[in-house]
Amino acid sequence: MKKSAIALIVLPLFTGVSFAEPKSQPKIEYLNSYAVLPAGHNLPFSEAVKVNDKVYLSGQIGILPGTTKLVKGGIAAESMQTMENIKASLGAHGLAMKDIFKCTIMLADIKEWPEFNQVYIKYFSRPYPARSAFSTNGLALGARVEIECTAVVPK
Repeated sequence: MKKSAIALIVLPLFTGVSFAEPKSQPKIEYLNSYAVLPAGHNLPFSEAVKVNDKVYLSGQIGILPGTTKLVKGGIAAESMQTMENIKASLGAHGLAMKDIFKCTIMLADIKEWPEFNQVYIKYFSRPYPARSAFSTNGLALGARVEIECTAVVPK
């Protein structure tokens, strides 16, 4: 009889208590469309990684699609090709430039920032994505600019 009495006393202490649902693991997908990089490349990264509703694009440079050769023409030509490569990569995964909410810009020479901006603003409209820009001491393949972006998958 004492066991029943104890159960009656203990059980009411737990009524109304909610326990948090265990957090689900994020859904991660590694995306490679080969819209920009040549198929079968041996580079040690994915074109993009999708985590839940966010897509993180690897840094893009001004290479001609299907090759690892930079376009000729300096910062303006490379900036335009880089933006076109971003657009192509996003498009291959069902996204558009308007889905980008953050860009990180790496420039081989920060003095080329104004010329880069003249190209960059042609690819976005207000409100612009958040952005960081900095100068580096060398980019892949001798590029003048590299851009990595983060986009949200529209609902």
